[in-house]
Amino acid sequence: MIKVGIVGGAGYTAGELLRILLNHPQVDITCIQSTSNAGNKISSVHTDLLGDTELVFDAELNTDIVDAIFLCMGHGKSKEFLTENTILEHIKIIDLSHDYRLEAEGNDFIYGLPEINREAVKKANKIANPGCFATAIQLALVPLADAQKLNEVHVNAITGSTGAGQKPTSTSHFSWRNNNVSVYKAFSHQHLGEIKQSLKQLQNGFSEDVNFLPVRGNFTRGIMATAYTECDLTQEEAVKLYKDYYKDHPFVTISDVNPNLKQVVNTNKGIIYVEKCDNKLLVISLIDNLIKGASGQAVQNMNLMFGLEENTGLKLKSVAF
Repeated sequence: MIKVGIVGGAGYTAGELLRILLNHPQVDITCIQSTSNAGNKISSVHTDLLGDTELVFDAELNTDIVDAIFLCMGHGKSKEFLTENTILEHIKIIDLSHDYRLEAEGNDFIYGLPEINREAVKKANKIANPGCFATAIQLALVPLADAQKLNEVHVNAITGSTGAGQKPTSTSHFSWRNNNVSVYKAFSHQHLGEIKQSLKQLQNGFSEDVNFLPVRGNFTRGIMATAYTECDLTQEEAVKLYKDYYKDHPFVTISDVNPNLKQVVNTNKGIIYVEKCDNKLLVISLIDNLIKGASGQAVQNMNLMFGLEENTGLKLKSVAF
């Protein structure tokens, strides 16, 4: 059994992680750290887990009883935590923040998008889990980049309110978000850095613009990204390119019909749809921002790091209604 610790156990991503790991056949959750909730039952914060676990929050992470830790803290907090705490070399780290996603001198984290870095993830001790928008957009674009076919791209992506985290803000509370839609951080979203980094990794010398308009949606969870770029492939060639690229990746499916968001909610799936429109290729990419865009992908990475089947504990069912 893999003994797992979670740091920052009270947020949305930690809640999803707990729901997955409590049912993972190869995991024993040994420590869930939350300074503000130390001593309280997990179910007092993640109330849907009432009856599923009697675990309580710990004030500190006990590194003597873990094989792997998930860092589920806000951006900047993971780097602070690892600076202040000594983690033994044999303990694997999966960070769900933005802190280690970009390549930099001294950064020994592997970028954990299995659909491009699976073999590197298998050998890694430290993983930087991708962002939710970044995951959806990269799944839409990496087959084109891998085929050296990606040109300037325009992306519009809408996300649910859980993407803003658990702490209420002026744009995430119900009375503002309900029956409302808005654009934010146009052309400057923080996930653009990791997206461009991956595209350059696959398509050497890629320097075209990735024009990204993020949208706040009036729903709870899920991301729909629509991207288009000039492309000389036919419809049949584009579909074959995407199906060939993802044929060995268990969580990505190419749909033959225009999909909808409920097909991925509560799952680790990525659903992709491609359609040729004159000289442009339209790509629609759907994920659950909390699962494939965060906690599910983190478990997918853990499975690879420990030599398990990639989909172990992740055969989650979507919600039809």
